Amino acid sequence: MTIRPPARVHVRPGPLLLSGVDDGLSLRAHRARFGDLPRLDLDAVVGLAESGSVRGRGGAGFPLARKLRTVADRSGLRPSRRPVVVVNAAEGEPASAKDEALLGIAPHLVLDGAELAARALGARRVHVVTSEDRPLIGRSVLDAIGERGDSRVTWTTHIAEGRFVAGQARAVLELMAGRPGLPVTAWAPEAVDGHKGRPTLLSNAESWAHLAAAALVGPRRYAELGTADEPGTTLLTLTRPADHRGRIDVATVVEVEHGARAWQVLDAAALAAPLLVGGFHGAWLHPRDLPSLTWSQAHLRSLGASLGAGAVVSLADGSCPVARTAQWTSYLADETAGRCGPCRNGLPALAEEMRGLAEGADTRRRVQELTGLVTGRGACAHPDGTSRLVRSLLTTLADRVDEHLLGACGCTADVPVRVA
Repeated sequence: MTIRPPARVHVRPGPLLLSGVDDGLSLRAHRARFGDLPRLDLDAVVGLAESGSVRGRGGAGFPLARKLRTVADRSGLRPSRRPVVVVNAAEGEPASAKDEALLGIAPHLVLDGAELAARALGARRVHVVTSEDRPLIGRSVLDAIGERGDSRVTWTTHIAEGRFVAGQARAVLELMAGRPGLPVTAWAPEAVDGHKGRPTLLSNAESWAHLAAAALVGPRRYAELGTADEPGTTLLTLTRPADHRGRIDVATVVEVEHGARAWQVLDAAALAAPLLVGGFHGAWLHPRDLPSLTWSQAHLRSLGASLGAGAVVSLADGSCPVARTAQWTSYLADETAGRCGPCRNGLPALAEEMRGLAEGADTRRRVQELTGLVTGRGACAHPDGTSRLVRSLLTTLADRVDEHLLGACGCTADVPVRVA
């Protein structure tokens, strides 16, 4: 089965990263809005990342400042092994379009962040990875690189296969090495042992844009947005489930300040329905929690969720969360690299039990058993993320599962568990 990226992407202007939506995407327009990129040493760049609490925005949420320090320390131990910087825009999550929007509207903000870090680390090359199923973004990146004639770094682009796991860090490094872009087992983080054994600073496109924004507008102005504990903004992709062909019709990308209220971007129908936050590796939120929901990692953690990849899927279409979770579990089971037991055996078994649950059999005990068996045992975090999705259905939306098994949820039989 397959689920495809959004057919249409709408982008709303935002307070920082998306503030130049109407200005054009050229380097001249970018410099007119933000000014020249400052030349900062490593301590200053790390300070920006720390003061802005810049984290990975691809799902893991790892602090960028810690990665910077690790890469710098490892490079110091082996001066002959120059570090490498990687912009990961291989947006494998089909419910997300934030990297697509960002690189389509403000590509130079992303490239500025990567160049800023490369200069500070003494890296000579920056790699930019995009996805084959979002071809317009690959072209936008090439056009933007072509404008940066005075850059102090060499830019190399790569195109990843349009698969869910293609954006995983080790899958990106495999692609850069000329091998199939699939996850492999790693014994050390990329910052220690990355591309060709070199210390590698790899982060999501949005993370690089935040680092650049903090440098260009200054840490004080950056901190005026968001909250004291979570400064700045975040990008969200608002969608509804894919249709019977596996195509998400439209996605809306918005930029919100951390701490903003959910009702500021969700309509009344979305506030009254189950909400998946963090994409297909995310977690369900119950409608009763949505009126008070804020876009804050701390608040989301209290509800058992996180921003993850920033994908927010609403069931305002009236579809059943049990049927949708079964459909998405089947999709995720098909999207594995097939290189470890949890992916080869565990996820297909989990998908089959979820299919049974969607069809009315009470398979919850076996589903819980399988999520426990695959968690923490994969070559990458794909089994863990899939289990997180399923467990949140059984816990957060337990009442909806009960209604479904009693035949009282009102769901229709036309939500397919498998999509061709």
